[in-house]
Amino acid sequence: MPKDPALEVLSTAPFKAQSPLARLVDAAITPRELFYVCTHAAIPDVAEESFRLEVSGMVERPLRLRLADLRANFSEVEVTATLQSAANRRDDLARVRPLEGLTPWGASAIGTAAWRGISLAALLAGAGPLDGAAHVAFTGLDQCEKDGERFGFGGSIPFAKAMAGDVVLAWEMNGEPLLPEHGYPLRLVVPGWIGARSIKWLSRIEVRREPSDNYQQQRGNKLFSADVDASNVDWSQGLMLGESSLSSAICDPLDGAELAAGPVRLRGYAVAGGQRTVERVEVSADNGASWTVATLAGEGTPGVWRLWEASLELPAGPHELVCRAWDSAANTQPEDPAHLWNFLGLMNNAWHRVRVWIRE
Repeated sequence: MPKDPALEVLSTAPFKAQSPLARLVDAAITPRELFYVCTHAAIPDVAEESFRLEVSGMVERPLRLRLADLRANFSEVEVTATLQSAANRRDDLARVRPLEGLTPWGASAIGTAAWRGISLAALLAGAGPLDGAAHVAFTGLDQCEKDGERFGFGGSIPFAKAMAGDVVLAWEMNGEPLLPEHGYPLRLVVPGWIGARSIKWLSRIEVRREPSDNYQQQRGNKLFSADVDASNVDWSQGLMLGESSLSSAICDPLDGAELAAGPVRLRGYAVAGGQRTVERVEVSADNGASWTVATLAGEGTPGVWRLWEASLELPAGPHELVCRAWDSAANTQPEDPAHLWNFLGLMNNAWHRVRVWIRE
């Protein structure tokens, strides 16, 4: 199935594209053809017949398995999960201070799908993890290049997360085989964690004592203070990213919209990180002096967004609309992206703002 031509292509080589923001909240499950795509190298051409998944490291029984072996020897599971790039809403940070050479992701580097495959925990149990295992590292078949070195995109998650039961090795997305840009024939899906940990074109799993030494774990997805930039960065001092931050966005109306007089309907999404759930979303037209509680769709489920809707009565003229979410741990979002700026443009979860004009 081809990607929808409405996708906003941000880069062709490597291919990066985001969903049309208003269409993102038409349904709780994002159609495959509208799901955002973030690649870091050419999409590998993988034949299922030659594909093998290797499991190694701190295990009693190293494994080398075909896709057919996974299907035959493990029970199929299906998990609904939201994937979100750590760079989602980077454009807001770029308006605070320039971000050099980085993809200007908006608020739609996010999507939710039903993923079918097998449980990572079941596969690891079959390999027999050894005492002292603390992390599980993953590597894909794509060939990234940094500083003159070529490597498959990779990363790791703590062993406890790997064994929690919700992490899936998926070969289907929304009831259909994975598309090449989404990781065919096999990808990792880590609910509640940044999208970079859901490795595509998965080929190797290594049980380890330490986190992955892959570039994307050690440099590509780290958080630094505002005084750090490419000229003075010490990569060992960055915070290694894992669970997603609590965030929300207004998807409809779009920024800059001119609207008819009368009640204004707002629609958007909210997503919490880790095992937390979205419990409340609020919107404001007076920069937070007063708030209106939105109506949430669905039930709060860890790793899955909640769509929301609200209505505001606004007089004629210009307005700035904002939203914020609250999660099951009573966390909420910071007000100002200026306080979150970092030179990699990651993890922006400040209040989302949309400017509109109400006609007379």
